[in-house]
Amino acid sequence: MLSLQNAGKRFGPRVLFIGANWLIRSQEKTALVGANGAGKSTLMKVLAGLETLDYGTLERTRGMSIGYLPQEGLPLTGRTVFEECLTVFDNLRAMERECEQLAGQLAELDHESVEYEAAAERYSLLHERLLALGGYALDAQVGGVLTGLGFGKDDWPRQTDEFSGGWQMRIALAKLLLSKPFLLLLDEPTNHLDLETRNWLEDYLKNYPFGYVLISHDRYFLDVTIDRTVEIWNKRLAVYQGNFTKYLAQKDERRAQLEAAYRNQREQIEHLEAFINRFRYQATKAKQVQSRIKELEKIERIEIPEEEPVIHFKFPQPAPSGRMVAEAEGLSKSYGEKRVLEHVHFTLERGDRVALVGVNGAGKSTLIKLLTGEEAPTAGSVKLGHNVAAEYFAQDQYKVLDGEARMLDSISRAAVKVPESELRSLLGCFLFSGDDVFKPLGVLSGGERNRFALARILVSPSNFLLLDEPTNHLDMRAKDVLLEALAAFTGTVIFVSHDRYFIDRLATRVLEVENGTVNAYAGNYEDYLRRKEALSAGGADQRSQPEKAETRQSAEASGRETANGTADAAKKAAKERPRRLNPIKQKQMEERCAFLEEEIPRVESALALTEEQLAVYVSAAESERLTRLAEEMRTQLGALTAEWEELMAQLEEQAAAG
Repeated sequence: MLSLQNAGKRFGPRVLFIGANWLIRSQEKTALVGANGAGKSTLMKVLAGLETLDYGTLERTRGMSIGYLPQEGLPLTGRTVFEECLTVFDNLRAMERECEQLAGQLAELDHESVEYEAAAERYSLLHERLLALGGYALDAQVGGVLTGLGFGKDDWPRQTDEFSGGWQMRIALAKLLLSKPFLLLLDEPTNHLDLETRNWLEDYLKNYPFGYVLISHDRYFLDVTIDRTVEIWNKRLAVYQGNFTKYLAQKDERRAQLEAAYRNQREQIEHLEAFINRFRYQATKAKQVQSRIKELEKIERIEIPEEEPVIHFKFPQPAPSGRMVAEAEGLSKSYGEKRVLEHVHFTLERGDRVALVGVNGAGKSTLIKLLTGEEAPTAGSVKLGHNVAAEYFAQDQYKVLDGEARMLDSISRAAVKVPESELRSLLGCFLFSGDDVFKPLGVLSGGERNRFALARILVSPSNFLLLDEPTNHLDMRAKDVLLEALAAFTGTVIFVSHDRYFIDRLATRVLEVENGTVNAYAGNYEDYLRRKEALSAGGADQRSQPEKAETRQSAEASGRETANGTADAAKKAAKERPRRLNPIKQKQMEERCAFLEEEIPRVESALALTEEQLAVYVSAAESERLTRLAEEMRTQLGALTAEWEELMAQLEEQAAAG
């Protein structure tokens, strides 16, 4: 469908990629990955036809349509949201108008005339084409996509220029999805989407009838939407089959192979150079020396690119708080006649890592502001526990920074005991490198200042962190540093994030904000979804109003925490649960599961590589060796998978009991 052949692109004096070969077939679902600055967005623009290659060729199938969504900058004005989306179907709407005109003519023309016959034939042709292309259901198509992307019906008649840049990007995405091009090119499509909208987009893309290429820093989103990964690495394009998790495993193997080839080549070069240096001035060896020199010149040197260093940053651990960190009692919040929260009860305990989830506008940010004291409740109260020191990271945290202060000076004042080298490494992970650290904060963009504000919190945290969308503006590397630091944090964290992987790895509880209520679920986001599905399947919706003590006890016994639960109900429910595993034994099982989840893909990749090698005949002995090795790997894979399934069954049983 589209191919690059020996393609290359420069950015000033720097080569982004060279000798790139890539065949994009129809219906392939591909992720484009690579380090920051590797040229992903530039390559996407090349595929879209917005930039040209400096070397090589780009060929497309004649007549193929391509839709491109950039990261930023698609201002839309002059139409309502619904009308803007309908412009995608201008051709179909023109056909529909022509059909209406022909219908009027047919009503007036003589049925026996030549004109009537021509008009009837044209009407029939257009009518069939409209039916085939869904031309009579355009409003339904537009409404379905707009709803999926978070636009309520009251948003449809609003002018597009009334919306912020993030919502305008959603409109642009809606238009692309409705146009259904043969190749979708989406550069960070999830940047402006909340968790529920991302889930909808995942399902939409999984069922998309044609191909697409994605750039995203959301691992979970990539894992469930792609079946192929293309990486810009070492100024080349490397193609991997499978989703993002499989790509990571295969990449480690490829690097190991490259390093082995590099070592072999170095040995060969050193051997040749030693021979040349030893016999260079001996006339009897002149012919052999010249032969070695020519051989040395022909060798295409293997380069091992520098990997971005893995930063392991640990929080300076704060002073411990009391067991109860925060308690909401009868908490309500209204803005005029709009009720955001009503009669909410919940408790946060020391060490909790709580994810706040809910659709945009449900009240997640409002709840965090109530916990910090930035906003006062309309009714009820929020109480902080003994020795609790709260620290709040807002979506617009950059506004409170001193614009005159230099970046390195500002973060050094917040962490006087942390060496400057560690601070610079941390800033580098958050995409501030070299002389960037000496810039005044006032010259940074809003997103850059937010990244810095988050890094500043990491070096000197309080024991109760309230983080409102901390993963915005972060790449995967920075998210990993943040995730590792928060997982090792001994304090309490409550956070809002739209990154599914981040929530699943960090959260120990989920608070769902919905219809003015707050409901609590034990476990991560995956556990929350399972319990929601179980409740829906059972027809048991217990969220409409605060529950009585008896109802709360029943819900606790079934494994669901209730935000309005009291301490007495929780204790009683705990006594009724089956006896849990020894915590040490359970932790060992969880660690073994985590190891197996990494080991199984590694063995699968090694087996796939061995089977590829088997397909190329070298010798009978080598084929026999590879066959034996593949059989051993299959046996090992079966044993590892069986062990993992058994451990998971035990842990799930334990979770259900808990």
